[in-house]
Amino acid sequence: MPLETPVRIVQELTARGYNAEQEAVTLIASADNPDRALSRVVESVDDTALRITAADVRSALAEPSAAADPDGIESEIPTQSDPSVSTGETGSISEETAEDQDSGVPQETKGSGGGRSTESSSTPEPDATPEPNTTAGSSTTPEPNTPVEPRARDPSLRSLEVSGDVTGQSTGTGEYGDFVKVFRDRYEKLSKQLRGRVNHRPANAIQSMSGGTDAAMIGLVNDVRSTKSGHWLVELEDTTGTFPCLVMKDRGFAELVDELLLDECIAVEGTLSDDAGIIFVDSMHFPDVPRTYTPNTADRHVQAALISDVHVGSQEFVADAWGRFADWLHTEEAEHVEYLLIAGDMVEGVGVYPNQDEELDIVDIYEQYETFSEHLKDVPGDMEILMIPGNHDAVRLAEPQPGFDENLRDIMSAHDARITGNPSFVTVEGVKVLMYHGVSLDEVIAELPAEKASYDDPHKAMYQLLKKRHVAPQFGGKTRLAPEEKDYLVMEEVPDVFHTGHVHKLGWGKYHDVLAVNSGCWQAQTDFQKSVNIDPDVGHAPILDLDTLEMTVRKFI
Repeated sequence: MPLETPVRIVQELTARGYNAEQEAVTLIASADNPDRALSRVVESVDDTALRITAADVRSALAEPSAAADPDGIESEIPTQSDPSVSTGETGSISEETAEDQDSGVPQETKGSGGGRSTESSSTPEPDATPEPNTTAGSSTTPEPNTPVEPRARDPSLRSLEVSGDVTGQSTGTGEYGDFVKVFRDRYEKLSKQLRGRVNHRPANAIQSMSGGTDAAMIGLVNDVRSTKSGHWLVELEDTTGTFPCLVMKDRGFAELVDELLLDECIAVEGTLSDDAGIIFVDSMHFPDVPRTYTPNTADRHVQAALISDVHVGSQEFVADAWGRFADWLHTEEAEHVEYLLIAGDMVEGVGVYPNQDEELDIVDIYEQYETFSEHLKDVPGDMEILMIPGNHDAVRLAEPQPGFDENLRDIMSAHDARITGNPSFVTVEGVKVLMYHGVSLDEVIAELPAEKASYDDPHKAMYQLLKKRHVAPQFGGKTRLAPEEKDYLVMEEVPDVFHTGHVHKLGWGKYHDVLAVNSGCWQAQTDFQKSVNIDPDVGHAPILDLDTLEMTVRKFI
């Protein structure tokens, strides 16, 4: 296949297990015959090389190739295949090979990448996911006592805006009226996203309609139960009342009932029974991400590192891996990484789970944040840092969570980091990133079938939240929700990137062109995690190209 762009060259090099300097890619792309040039470069580099330099390219192209066909040859470099549905693997380096690399060397690794999900014909199918770069990379960590040249960056080009932050806006008192307000606001926001698709009527109007007529309703899921015959009865509630809807088990979309969570907003269309007491459902709709959605990108080549769950204060915090990550950020290879977005759990906290004190390296919560701040100082001082809290942090557990109080902000003052609430909608140079710690993923994974949501594939659970356009739909379960005057957890806008943590698993994929990333953790397996069968993905740093929304996952352990 002809190599027409530098992007294609990078993909082909990745498929062969190589990284490359930007100048090297440019030199290959500018050759008279780029595919032949790439073949010659790959043939000429040392077998042990992992990174192709501009010098390698110049040397290879300066020597005549005896194997080259003077009339031009078709490239023999294999084209990358689509990622596997289960693992997201492409023809790049295998996980086993990546694990065999020197643990002291930052690597690019595949994690549990997401691919195409299987959905019923009545539901839009998630788009195929181009696999992020996944080859092992050469070490660029500076040797001890080797000075690192300051990186040339122009802060005036940067922009970072936050919306949807509850910090300083919380009005909830816990009274009954607060709960009514937040659910009314949820219904109004999500029903707007559905009204253009169905000719809906409120529940009290449907109750007065004649039997046998067509009917449609938008409502929050109030109850889901099966009948003796194996059909499904879904009760919907709007601001006027409730109405039962029957989904027959033999309908093609019946499996969608397995995806329903209480309190999420859906729309149904169907026909009223003869006595007008029930809707026989013909179709079901979710707020969802429009199939026509086109993500935003930055106007220049700039990158953001997406991490979460650092857990400083735990005996299992991987300080060495963090040090390698921080050192790598100072290198030329990371010169375009100008943003660091942290999705919660900066520290291990105190009293979060049973017998946690036995696994703490630092028992005082303020000392934990002081130590985290010291580790944060290791990253380049000119980076823009934004962080949100998680369930281990010293803020209220109920979501939405406000950002840290002034005492903790003073402690974590390194680099003048931006601190905002959980969740927050962060626009980074035009790219809309929804930052959410991810506690509700436990709920989604517990309630839904394993093929639709699991800890091994956390991005698939994130797909469900995108489909529902709400980061924590179900009230009264595992996720603590705080009543406010408005529902801060609704996805009123479609994000370009959805970034979560919490489950300590690495996974990514695209759902209708929205990149969903769960970024793993920086804490090795604890005794508590062993007891609940959590095998964490440790020491990974997803690196997002904001100009293309392509992603590389770096491994530092």
